[in-house]
Amino acid sequence: MSIGWTMILKDDCGVTGWKWHVGNYLLLSVSLIAMQVQSDLEFPKHRHYMWKTGQWGRCIGEECGTGGVQSRTVWCIHTEGWTTHHTNCRHADKPESQRPCFKVCEWHQDLFEWDVSEWALCVLAPFQSNELRLRTSECITAQHGIQRRKVHCVRTSNRTAVTERICDFFSPRPALEQACLIPCPHDCVVSDFSAWSGCSRTCGSGLQHQTRHVLAAPMYGGANCPNLTQTRTCANLLSCPVGESEHQYSLKVGSWSECRQPQHKGLWMGGRTMLDFSTGETERNMVKRHIQSSQHHHHRLHHHHHGLKGLDVEIGYQTRQVRCVRSDGKNAMLSLCTLDNGPGTFQSCIMPRDCETSDWSAWSPCSKTCRASDMSPGFRVRSRSITQNPIGQGKDCPTLEEKEACNIIGDLLPNCPRYIWKNTDWGDCQVAPLLSQQDRRLNNVSVLCGGGIQTRQLYCVQVPDNSTPHHRKEVSRPVSGHLCAGDLPSAVQPCSKPCPQQCLLSSWSSWGACLHDNCMETQGRKGYRQRKREVLEEGSGTDNCAHLLESMPCEEPVCFQWQLQFESACVPSNGNCGNGTRTQIAACVNSQGQFIPEDLCEDDPPPKVVFCEMACPGDCVLSSWSDWSSCSHSCSSKNSEGRQSRTRTVLGLPGEDKTCPAATALEEWRTCNDHPCIIFYWEASSWGPCIEDSSMNVNGTGYWNGTDTCDAGVQIRKVVCMKMGVGPVVPKRCPDSARPDTFRPCLLPCKKDCVVTLFSEWTACPTTCLPGNGTAHTQSRYRIIIQLPVNGGQECPDTLYEERECEALSVCPTFRWKTHQWHPCTLVPDSVLKGMTGATESCGKGLEMRGVSCVDEYDEVAAVSECLRWAGPMPSRFRSCWVPCRDDCTFNAWSEFTECTGCGSRRTRKRTLTGRSRKQDRCQKEDLYPLVESEPCPCDEFVSRPYGNWSACILLETPEQGSLQGWRGRREARDCGQGLRYQAVACLDQQNQLVNPDLCSETGLAEEVCHMPCPLDCKLSDWSAWSTCSAPCGSGLKIRSKWLREKPFNGGRPCPKLDLKNQVYEAVPCRGECGQYEWVTDPWSVCTINTVDKLPACGEGVQSRKIRCVRRGGGDQDSGVNETLCDQDEIPPQAQTCTLPCPNKCVMSQWSQWSTCPRPCDESVVRMRTRHMVRPPVDDSGCPKSNQTETCILNSTCFNYYYSVSNWSTCQLSEHAICGQGTRTRLLDCIRSDGKIVDLSVCEELGLPQPWRLTMNCVVHCPFNCILSDWSSWTECSHTCGSKGVMTNSRTVLQQAHEEGRPCASQLSQTKPCPISPCYTWLLSDWSSCRVEGAECGEGRRERNLTCVVHWTDWPDSSQPHKAVEDEKCGDRVRKESEQELLQPCSVPCPGDCHLTDWSSWSSCQLTCLEGRSFETVGRQARSRAVVVQVLENQDSCPPQVFETRPCKGGKCHSYEWRTSAWNENERSVWCQRSDGVNVTGGCFPQHRPTTVRHCHPPCTKPFSNCKQSGVCGCERGYTEVMNTHGFLDYCTKTPGADNKKADVKTSSGRLKPGGTTQIQDFFGEWSLQPLGPDGRIKLWVYGFTAGGFILILFIIAMAFLFCKPTKQSKSTSPPQKPLTLAYDGDVDM
Repeated sequence: MSIGWTMILKDDCGVTGWKWHVGNYLLLSVSLIAMQVQSDLEFPKHRHYMWKTGQWGRCIGEECGTGGVQSRTVWCIHTEGWTTHHTNCRHADKPESQRPCFKVCEWHQDLFEWDVSEWALCVLAPFQSNELRLRTSECITAQHGIQRRKVHCVRTSNRTAVTERICDFFSPRPALEQACLIPCPHDCVVSDFSAWSGCSRTCGSGLQHQTRHVLAAPMYGGANCPNLTQTRTCANLLSCPVGESEHQYSLKVGSWSECRQPQHKGLWMGGRTMLDFSTGETERNMVKRHIQSSQHHHHRLHHHHHGLKGLDVEIGYQTRQVRCVRSDGKNAMLSLCTLDNGPGTFQSCIMPRDCETSDWSAWSPCSKTCRASDMSPGFRVRSRSITQNPIGQGKDCPTLEEKEACNIIGDLLPNCPRYIWKNTDWGDCQVAPLLSQQDRRLNNVSVLCGGGIQTRQLYCVQVPDNSTPHHRKEVSRPVSGHLCAGDLPSAVQPCSKPCPQQCLLSSWSSWGACLHDNCMETQGRKGYRQRKREVLEEGSGTDNCAHLLESMPCEEPVCFQWQLQFESACVPSNGNCGNGTRTQIAACVNSQGQFIPEDLCEDDPPPKVVFCEMACPGDCVLSSWSDWSSCSHSCSSKNSEGRQSRTRTVLGLPGEDKTCPAATALEEWRTCNDHPCIIFYWEASSWGPCIEDSSMNVNGTGYWNGTDTCDAGVQIRKVVCMKMGVGPVVPKRCPDSARPDTFRPCLLPCKKDCVVTLFSEWTACPTTCLPGNGTAHTQSRYRIIIQLPVNGGQECPDTLYEERECEALSVCPTFRWKTHQWHPCTLVPDSVLKGMTGATESCGKGLEMRGVSCVDEYDEVAAVSECLRWAGPMPSRFRSCWVPCRDDCTFNAWSEFTECTGCGSRRTRKRTLTGRSRKQDRCQKEDLYPLVESEPCPCDEFVSRPYGNWSACILLETPEQGSLQGWRGRREARDCGQGLRYQAVACLDQQNQLVNPDLCSETGLAEEVCHMPCPLDCKLSDWSAWSTCSAPCGSGLKIRSKWLREKPFNGGRPCPKLDLKNQVYEAVPCRGECGQYEWVTDPWSVCTINTVDKLPACGEGVQSRKIRCVRRGGGDQDSGVNETLCDQDEIPPQAQTCTLPCPNKCVMSQWSQWSTCPRPCDESVVRMRTRHMVRPPVDDSGCPKSNQTETCILNSTCFNYYYSVSNWSTCQLSEHAICGQGTRTRLLDCIRSDGKIVDLSVCEELGLPQPWRLTMNCVVHCPFNCILSDWSSWTECSHTCGSKGVMTNSRTVLQQAHEEGRPCASQLSQTKPCPISPCYTWLLSDWSSCRVEGAECGEGRRERNLTCVVHWTDWPDSSQPHKAVEDEKCGDRVRKESEQELLQPCSVPCPGDCHLTDWSSWSSCQLTCLEGRSFETVGRQARSRAVVVQVLENQDSCPPQVFETRPCKGGKCHSYEWRTSAWNENERSVWCQRSDGVNVTGGCFPQHRPTTVRHCHPPCTKPFSNCKQSGVCGCERGYTEVMNTHGFLDYCTKTPGADNKKADVKTSSGRLKPGGTTQIQDFFGEWSLQPLGPDGRIKLWVYGFTAGGFILILFIIAMAFLFCKPTKQSKSTSPPQKPLTLAYDGDVDM
């Protein structure tokens, strides 16, 4: 088992923490390093043979790690190099051919990788040795180049380099070079020369020059820049006076030497030669920016832990060379140049002192304390402080802070904690926030239900260790919300608050028969009549439904009885009439008419054969008794009694000897429902709470209403027998069988205790010291309720927020700089002055210094670092001074300033000349030596001036300080009401400059009360009353509406969709009761025969009856209602014809009911009704038919029925709900085949299928208002000073508005101005001209000043003036003294010196382009310095011309082309011009340069001839060329009319020679009709004549065609379309 420990490997990049098995690491290192290419020669045998080994092979093994084996080849060789048999070498010395190794595995690849740098710039590929021709002549667009990059094998942990052979195991090394293309060479482009300068001398001969500057530097191997200067001699008309020297003499000074102390004076040399000013290391004579290096400094520093001594600044001296130079550059005697006041060759200076720092502090703890997933390393830092600022030209301070990596891999570190968002339980569902302003005033909020909104609180916690068991709701400590990454979970969600659902009951049924309470156990004569109703829809959230059963006591109850099922016709015993018998069949039925066993009927069954009597001829024939009518009252009272009747009618009249019964005997009445109208019912109270019941045991855990349950319980309710209209009575008055249950089992919900988080950590207290007048700080912590208690659980604690004072911190230490008295002005020591030229007295410019110490509040000396930390920059320890010389002007001290007379006045002070100065004229010049000084008086009066615009109105409510992460949502943000708006106020002094705003007001802001209008929601009227149902029978609609009263304003809730009348409707289905009223008929009257005489009344007659319209189900059938309420189509007939058979005729019984037709109606089926004989005829005349049939006719004798369904209603909500879960309904109609709507009971009795759903759930989306977070705290000012600083706070949208919810406020952020504080900035002036102190030329310096100015934020862009103020207001003096470049070396050329000009202006920004498109994104600018030669003798010592470039943005692509002037005497000018019109040198291709001189061969010797641009001879203007047969010019002839015509047609031969022509020939040759001119060209009149003839011919042909064309019926046809033809003109675009 190998031992492992943590190895700390220190390298340049940091510390690498690496835990590994040491043995494995060593084997890996040895195996990788040992694989070298070269072979090793070992152990030579004797002098001739030796062993030679090859390269170690790859490590081979079955598993990764230490089990690998490496092999190599070993053989024996002769010393001459050839291989021999191995026996010739000593086997004892044979090297090993195998060794154990560490096999490199795939997972090792994660430890090392190739580190590849970016590709370098593309550079030109080197020329080949045999390539001699110029590349520019070959390059067309681009040329070949090479890009290189660096590749290293590094550790992935700390990026330190290792041998490349390690990475070679895993992947080949990436390429180091690649080919690339770069643009063609761009030559240097320069401008035109400037005008010639003036002559260098005013008499005699001199030099003058002209210069040009670089516009574009050479790139990509282009030609270098040409000379930027041209010089030529010049001669003046005036010759130099006789005896005047040919040369000028100038006093030239060198640069100052380094500051040194007097003991270093051994560098002097004898004679008049000064110090050796040979070229050496350039003195640092400018103050450079203080840049802290990031590299390590390994040199040893001298540390000082003591305070500054009084004289820790040393003053030394420095010298410079002074010489007299001649205009030809040669040195001359100083006497030729020296004046009375010669330049100083020495001056005092501050001895340089390097910056000193303290020792390094200890390393800080590593920033990485845990192992994160990104595997990024940690860092630790150490620091040191400045104990001594650099003085003079001392070295700048080194870096004051070091940082290095630590815990790079961090295998031993614990995992970093993870943080996630947690949330509390959802709060109660709230409906009130969804209400509009109008609804809140009108609604009782406590009864609201339906859709709502609920919120929860979010908080950030650390993810606990997975090994921790969790037995209860997880409780964690809340931490700061910024530790949780990712999006916030939702803190708001819609919810539903159940609405109490009313119990929906059916109508009461009819009262049933009088029955025993228990038909199986009949007792006594007491019974009950009952009626029932059913629960159509269970209620929820309310008490139980009302009672469903009512009972009425009655006497003689009958549960089971015999019911006659069949009765035959009467069969006489003898003959056709008289006594006889008939058979009947009875069955035992219950009260519902259902067949039951016969033994349940207590009475004897009726006899099966009963006696009857058949009427004989001449007897009065009566019908059977009808059924008893329904009882007129359901019960009896003092004022009403139930009665029912039955009737029979006369079917046949008797003979003369017999009579029929009286009319009263044809109707019977009896009392019914004679029991009193007393109704009893059981009333049950609501179920009580679930209580413990030890008698019940429910194992396991169940659920009751979605709540965790723990044990079984019982619910109890009270049941009371109630008498209608009276109240509770004894229970025996109600039927015991209908008594409801008084208890039922239930499951007890578990108790839930309040759950709160742990307290958060205490907020941090200040760790630094406190100022002396600082206020005490506090720290706080909080905890959050996760779960509220329910079902009697433990209550929540009262304390959720705690606050305490922080522990007392020490007061910040008080340190200050203590300055000592200035010491006398120090000059160069006398020992140095000895032997110096011009050092006659000790006076002039010097330095004075003072000591600066760091002291504490007790004036005890402290370390300098303490004051640098607590007291700011160190005051200046030296300043320049002046020791007056004998001839200097002397003054007495300045007087005190005069008193001020008020703001705006000035005060003065004076001084006077003393001694001999009062008599010197130069001291009397007050412009050089002022005797009076004045300055404005300090003023404490300030003026406030409003600046900028007023801010938006900001509500007075401030955001909650220290609010927790997330949003509770317990209240709505206030977005209206009274607030404040702010305006910045600038505090100005009398000079109209900004000062501290505290001098004018406490806040620096002007405040004004403002009001933010509140949003007004859309207001509608209340709902109107429901309209009546649109259908009197069946399904219809009822409608209600509300209309617009006020439109929304200022972001209020919008209105719902309104119609054109600004109304919104709600329509729901309704049903008109079809069978609400019915027709009731009385029995038919006796058939009345209309007789004229007293003959027997028989035969056909008329009978009538009464009808009335009554309410269906009404107890009183005698009281009718208006007949219009009943269906007029179904009105029964009130009269009908009838037949009374005569005494001797056959009498038949009344017709039975028609048999039913099949359903659906089948017209091929017949229906039938029957009757039988009740009195035989006297003779054999026979009887009428005993049966009758008719066809089933649709919509006449039979009907079909079907269901019809209405449309869905809108989503209906509970009465107290405004949104959420609702119900959509539709209604059924029973439709008869003729289209008539009938009662639903008809279809129900027929058992028709009903496949439709009549209700369905639906959702009305809630009008969620926009929910915003709380306002954040105000931010810091965007600018620390000036007028542009603003503070902002913001809020975010937690939930957007939905449906008709109030939209989000437009103001999600607020801005208010910050107090306008003055800005102080260091202002750097422009460089001064080069100044040489005390000489005419030589080494000097440029200066610029650094001034502290006060300004507004947008300076220097602002037009507002700035004013210089005290330097202390700009802060760090080190910045002024060290960071800004205030001095710059320069030189002023002496007459005759060869020197460089000043830098030219930067050229315009130019891009490198290919074919007019940019090749680069960054352009370049150039500037240059040209060489000026004043004397030819000095031109060998001239410095080289210089140019420089810099990148720029916004460049343009330029092209170059050659331009030429007009020819002048076969010569012309040629120049290169840039595309912007600037004439340049360079840029154009030399190969394309046009010629400047033209030549012809052979030469043009003919009269009036010259050489043309094309290189051939031609004639001058006004002459025509006549060419010979070889195409060359033969001669030039004058062109006729050459004043306004130009002959340009050449003849190929010259037949007519000059001379030999007469005047007549000339006349005819000029005016005769000859087609050709003297030059052989066709004359113009020939062309005109030919064109006229052609037109005349066309006219003749056209006229002939018109006259000769036959007449033809015209037919309109469209002209044919010609194909488009294009003539090719040679353009490549075609």
